[in-house]
Amino acid sequence: MRRSGSVGAVCVLPVLLAAWLTGCRAGSSGPPPATSAPQPAGYGAVFLGVGECSSFGTTRFTEVPCTGERAAARVIARHDGRPEDGPPCPPVTDFVLHISAQRQPGGDGVIPQGYACMRTLQPPHPGDPGGGGGPRTIPGDCLYGAGRGQVRETACDGTGKQKPQYQVVRAVRSRARCPATTALYVQLGGTDPVGCARRW
Repeated sequence: MRRSGSVGAVCVLPVLLAAWLTGCRAGSSGPPPATSAPQPAGYGAVFLGVGECSSFGTTRFTEVPCTGERAAARVIARHDGRPEDGPPCPPVTDFVLHISAQRQPGGDGVIPQGYACMRTLQPPHPGDPGGGGGPRTIPGDCLYGAGRGQVRETACDGTGKQKPQYQVVRAVRSRARCPATTALYVQLGGTDPVGCARRW
């Protein structure tokens, strides 16, 4: 480890909410959430600190030099603790890497529990607006109804498994600030927690 009737200020489906997740959302094109494995000292003072890089793995990621051929993603933000208790990742985060509390190799210090907000070094970037993934829903993203009052993100270009039904056009402080063409309100979190989505 990311949403038929008249178009109006009230959504037809009962207030659908796009869940702000800390891991990759279902249907995301990014890699699944995983734990990380520590590397010997020398890559940086902080394990997977801001600006450092990781490799991709199936269940575990490792810190590698950003100039190396195994480098796949760069840390754009890093926080201690659990994602649900800490600051959200930047809007263009492609995926979130969960870091387990663990001892450094050789017993020199402890890596605290935390999370790293990752951006892949090469496109595609699922965290970009309309990219179809990433841990946050942002203006420009497209959504489809996933049932039970939920929506999920999908690529706006139609390449995802689900075709887009809505697009978030604006993030605002309250529903009253959404344009009259809003068909769906989406929970985004942050300082502008309401997403105004129009029908696609």
